[in-house]
Amino acid sequence: MTEADFKEMALQFAGTETTPHFERVGFRVIKRRMFATYLAADNTANIFLTPKEQKTFCKMDKKNIFPVANKWGEKGATTFILNNVDPSIVREALHSAYSDIVEK
Repeated sequence: MTEADFKEMALQFAGTETTPHFERVGFRVIKRRMFATYLAADNTANIFLTPKEQKTFCKMDKKNIFPVANKWGEKGATTFILNNVDPSIVREALHSAYSDIVEK
């Protein structure tokens, strides 16, 4: 999955926009919080799942899907190495993160 692929996938959700987030590109629902970030330097995405969802996704591929190594990771922020993860799994994770924001 390329940078363009990820950005296109994340922006397909209604009412989504990009925003700068330190060295990353953030993806958020307009006037709400972010549901994902992307880092071009290593082609990774951090997707903001619930802790329960995080456990499920990490079980799918422990080497390429894992909690962010900080307090955000404890809250569900999950790193996906996009060079190695099937795009359908990334899409499912994005949908989960996006839906969590929209449904609140």
